[in-house]
Parts: sequence; structure tokens; C-alpha cells
Amino acid sequence: MEKSQGDSSHEQIVPYNPEWVDMYETEAAKLKEVFGDDLLGIEHIGSTSVPGLPAKPIIDIMVLIDSHENVSKLIPRLQELGYPFDSTSHTDISTERRLFRKGNPAESHLSVAYADKGGFWKRQLAFRDYLRSHPDERDRYAELKQKLIKEDPTGKDTYIGGKTELINEILDKAGFERWKPPVA
Repeated sequence: MEKSQGDSSHEQIVPYNPEWVDMYETEAAKLKEVFGDDLLGIEHIGSTSVPGLPAKPIIDIMVLIDSHENVSKLIPRLQELGYPFDSTSHTDISTERRLFRKGNPAESHLSVAYADKGGFWKRQLAFRDYLRSHPDERDRYAELKQKLIKEDPTGKDTYIGGKTELINEILDKAGFERWKPPVA
């Protein structure tokens, strides 16, 4: 049965599912073919990449390419794989990456990061790896996410912004520079 855009299973946080690793591996194999020689790296990021961390059941994938100038040529190949390009979703996204969403509701998010722009790639890995190696911080993050999703079940308002302070605190502990929104 196809889920509607408003399907609550993707708007809620669910217990960690070890199958998320296999789901990432399956999608990563397809993406490796699409990116070919342009691929500098591919990683499973976000909450589904941290064992024991409850998450929205959306697989976050991060790909690294050499330059922001090369993303345009990849758009048709990504569309064929089910990652449509929506220019309206990029108006407030940092210049460090492009975000693509697969599925409706979203099954996976693909962040295409650029080696020549910003620290998105390194910041995401630092955050993920710190949560993986510090269960107490993982649990603190999980508690905050649960609290925020109760306040904002759609996950569009306070949920995302409400995590910023703790994310930056964890990045500090990981020895990584805090994320700052891009200046327009």
C-alpha cells in the first residue's frame, strides 16, 4: 500500500531498526553507479546511522563530490534513480550541499556535499561518530528529539531548530567548529 504524503509513520520517531544499515547499503550501491568517477565518498549519516538512536525512518545518505559545479550534470541521473530535483527546496540550503529526497513520503534523503565548499561533510561525520561512541550523548539527543516531535508532530517548525543548540554542543565536544547558517 502506498503511503500518502501526510503518513504519520514518517513524521514520528521510531525505535532504532538494524535493517536501516541494509537499506543504506542497498541505496548506496545504486548511488555509486550513478556518481561513478565523480564520487569521492559516500556515508550513512543522520539518526538512522547511529545504533540505538530512535529516528524518523528516513535513510540519510551523504555523497562527496569534488566541486559544487559538478552537481548539475548529475541531476538527470539522480532523477532516474528517484531523486527528483526541486529547485524550491534549495533556496535556504547552505552552499555546502544539495539535498534530494526520494519517495513520497520520503524514504531517503541524499545530501550531495562539495569538497570545495564548507565543512558539511566533516561536520556530519564528526556528529555521527561522536554519537556512536558516546551513548550518554546519543540518549540525550534521543530525549530531545522525542520531546520536540511531541511539540511539533510535523517536524517542520520547532523540531529542526530545536535541535541546533544540542547539536552545536556535541560538535564542540567532538572538537569541531559549530555550524553557522549561511549569510545571504
